Amino acid sequence: MARRLPPLKSLRAFEAAARHLSFTRAADELFVTQAAVSHQIKSLEDFLGVQLFIRRNRQLLLTDEGQNYWPKIRDIFEILTAATDELKANRATGALTVSVVPTFATVWLVPRLSKFKQLYPDIEVRLKASDETVDFVREDVDIAIYYDTGDYPGMHSVTLLSERLTPLCSPQLLQDGGGPLEKPEDLKFHTLLHDGTTDDWRRWLRLAGVKGINLNQGPVFSHTSMVQQAAIYGQGIAMGHLVLSQAEVQAGRLVRPFELTMESDFSYDIVCPDESAERPKIKAFTDWLLETVRQESAALL
Repeated sequence: MARRLPPLKSLRAFEAAARHLSFTRAADELFVTQAAVSHQIKSLEDFLGVQLFIRRNRQLLLTDEGQNYWPKIRDIFEILTAATDELKANRATGALTVSVVPTFATVWLVPRLSKFKQLYPDIEVRLKASDETVDFVREDVDIAIYYDTGDYPGMHSVTLLSERLTPLCSPQLLQDGGGPLEKPEDLKFHTLLHDGTTDDWRRWLRLAGVKGINLNQGPVFSHTSMVQQAAIYGQGIAMGHLVLSQAEVQAGRLVRPFELTMESDFSYDIVCPDESAERPKIKAFTDWLLETVRQESAALL
């Protein structure tokens, strides 16, 4: 026959109240009201058919039954806590090497890593900034974050973020940039900044219906973060990545001269070998990344 056990909430309330000999301090520890603790204690006493506490001169005392019961319940909770901690430790511990595109690492991932550390203190994250495709067989890398087309044959992958593109520039450039910037056609009066390719600018201008702009002019940078910094310092107009530029836009260091945006051909994807996807530390990191994006997206709605 199934055993009928006391409610867990009542046992937790009893253990805390017995340890502190105070319903008030127990309530503070459990983040509930004193009345809630009192109710749980009464429920446990009714279940057991005995009185566990005596109130005397504003003092809370354990009855003989309570004094006999409390050490056993305390030990049970200590065993349960230790077993849970051991299980969590076995499931998600050790070094986790992450290969990640440099700009995404610097602008998005690094500022958020402390929150992952709080949740998983036993996982040591090691970042490897790289634009190269990982050879998981030869390299000591557990998981990668690519900015690519999403096609990874033989790999487990999940899209973390889709990127949207639109021109961005310094607010100062709008005021004294040497030319108007009221409509996309006005880009011909300004310096365009490039991150090694003109493809994104070409697509955006086509979407905006603009012709006649020479995309072979303007400084070229090896990384998107460098293009973004050049735009902040008023050196020209960048084809901005809204995910990576979110903090700068919110801080007012970059502005959007036009409302028109377009979806990038690339996305930020989490990639690892199929056989590694369910490894505890890899799954913990993947789930945290996805949950972080979900929470931040919901906050923007």
